[in-house]
Amino acid sequence: MEKIGIIGLGYVGLPLAVEFGKLTEVIGFDINQARIEELKKGIDRTLETDGDELKSAKFLSFSSDRNTLKEVNYFVVTVPTPVDEFHVPDLKPLQSASKTVGSVLKKGDIVIYESTVYPGCTEEICVPILEKESGLKFNQDFFAGYSPERINPGDKQHRLPNIKKITSGSTPEVADKVDALYKKIIKAGTHKASSLKVAEAAKVIENSQRDLNIAFVNELALIFNKIGIDTHEVLEAAGTKWNFLPFRPGLVGGHCIGVDPYYLTYKAESLGYHPEVILSGRKINDNMPIYIANEVIKLMAKNKLQIHNGKVLVLGLTFKENCPDIRNSKVVDVIRELKSFGTDVDVYDPHADAEEVKHEYNLELTSSLSKKYHAIIIAVSHKEFASIDWRNLKEANAIIYDVKGFLEKTSVTARL
Repeated sequence: MEKIGIIGLGYVGLPLAVEFGKLTEVIGFDINQARIEELKKGIDRTLETDGDELKSAKFLSFSSDRNTLKEVNYFVVTVPTPVDEFHVPDLKPLQSASKTVGSVLKKGDIVIYESTVYPGCTEEICVPILEKESGLKFNQDFFAGYSPERINPGDKQHRLPNIKKITSGSTPEVADKVDALYKKIIKAGTHKASSLKVAEAAKVIENSQRDLNIAFVNELALIFNKIGIDTHEVLEAAGTKWNFLPFRPGLVGGHCIGVDPYYLTYKAESLGYHPEVILSGRKINDNMPIYIANEVIKLMAKNKLQIHNGKVLVLGLTFKENCPDIRNSKVVDVIRELKSFGTDVDVYDPHADAEEVKHEYNLELTSSLSKKYHAIIIAVSHKEFASIDWRNLKEANAIIYDVKGFLEKTSVTARL
């Protein structure tokens, strides 16, 4: 049986380690020692797995010592691939992981990347590092694969085994091996791409397409607000046609949709092509937090509510509903814009980790809803918010702005 090393134990790596760990020996490796200790105790703060699932992976062990990877035959790299403040791909985690793997790489080993990258990144960036660190020759001594992650954080229906998996390899023979490896755990089946670049491109356009579709309905929301009609009612009516795509307006954050398009545009621009459609969609979605905050301030002014030192409650900080993931949350941008008007903002999120929020965004989460506010923004549609008694939270003439269309139109002042 294969011995597999999973490099990076976040939202992507841990579910993968668990599924493989049910069948064969797996070493789950992460440089975060605290994460390793939690997992050894059966605790997964991402909530992608639970204690019983971790126990079911009887061949899975956890380590932060790279020496434990020396006996591994297949390395699967699942580290984050963010962008920096200038929207340029930040490949430092990927490069660091490649150095770690290269330091223990042996003849005949296969290194599979799952991190989202631009087409060509595996061969242009990762492989040279593997060669340098190991002293081995690519496609002679060791080989590479690319099988993009399709994990949807917080989604308990679409999980790793029942999401079809794209696979690829650096040679036809290796492509077959990589495909066969994943077929052991992916019940939904696999799609073997013709090359690493094709597999890389397929992944990066999945989220770029979704980003553009959301940008389109966000732009519709801007237009319909000026016309004076409700966007959700328009979309509901249009949705009665069989082939109308059911996208909704909102904030586009998280580790994928708001990030991946920049990987594709970065590669395009390095080749002398300036993408217009993709970047236009990104501009619309990146500007939505400022638009939402300004709409709330306008409504407060219209209702003659206090703005400077006015009390505003933001419900939800994670990038999506019923999920603890706060990466690249655009709610943070809404809060910053509101504070620029002098408002006093409280943030309540029962799913987010208060220490992580403080560390990442320097924001304090409020632990309970015990005050009254001039404005309430439903930024994320966590299921807990459905049971809130809004009367206990509202000052006289207070507004409720519903970003997600979570409540009925008659229950709120305005919806995006």
